[in-house]
Amino acid sequence: MSHQQDIARLLQGHSFIELSARERAHSLLDPGSSRELAGPFDRQYSPWLAAQGIVAQADDGVAICKGLLDGQPAVIAAIEGGFQGGSLGEVGGAKLACALELAAADNRQGIPTRAVILFETGGVRLQEANLGLAAIAEIHAAIADLSRYQPVVGIIAGTVGCFGGMSIAAGMCSYLIVTREARLGLNGPQVIEQEAGVAEYDSRNRPFIWSLSGGEQRHVCGLADALLEDDSTLIRQQLLHFLASGLPATPRHRRSQHYLQRLLAMDSSVQADAASARLLFQSGAKP
Repeated sequence: MSHQQDIARLLQGHSFIELSARERAHSLLDPGSSRELAGPFDRQYSPWLAAQGIVAQADDGVAICKGLLDGQPAVIAAIEGGFQGGSLGEVGGAKLACALELAAADNRQGIPTRAVILFETGGVRLQEANLGLAAIAEIHAAIADLSRYQPVVGIIAGTVGCFGGMSIAAGMCSYLIVTREARLGLNGPQVIEQEAGVAEYDSRNRPFIWSLSGGEQRHVCGLADALLEDDSTLIRQQLLHFLASGLPATPRHRRSQHYLQRLLAMDSSVQADAASARLLFQSGAKP
């Protein structure tokens, strides 16, 4: 593809990353079918932020939209990365978990409701500590329950990425879609640097960070199922494809031995890099 064609394609595309969480959810659902549950007008504020002088948000940074995907019932939970780094607390976490639980209840009543989670989160909200952790555990349980009936598709677009306990939620999804701008990891770069030192992990070295935890690397290592450009249309098409594919034969979260064997083969005395990580996860052999 020529340089001019690349520019033309970019100009014709519609960025998914530039949308807010609520806009992302609406853009994926069939036109005219989306309605928001527990939205801003319900004024579900976190009770723990005001005491610290933090201006709370009426939906606590999580938008829950229900509607149709290719004519089939679906619920989308979208995390707003612009509010508190997309962190999950008591209220936002409960909204997300309840949305998944209601989708599972629909399936038990013969309504084939699917679910999509739009990850843009640093994990648990530290101000809410154990309440946030409990909410994330409930999300994990709800994903495991719903994925017995219908696919749960996760999407990590950018710019925050997906870290902490919510990275486990992403790993539990039936399918995971990422962009090149996405990042996925159990701990964020600043946390690793704080605990292991800058010599081990420099959080300011963006090329190094993306080479290890970026969307392209995660896809090549088998930790994501589709790598897409930042285009709303492409992301929706891939989402519909995965939903039409049904449940995977062996979900990623049930392949623990597959990944454990690779981690046991890793030489932790040597600084990891993108090439060695790819070799490790693709072959299972010690690089």
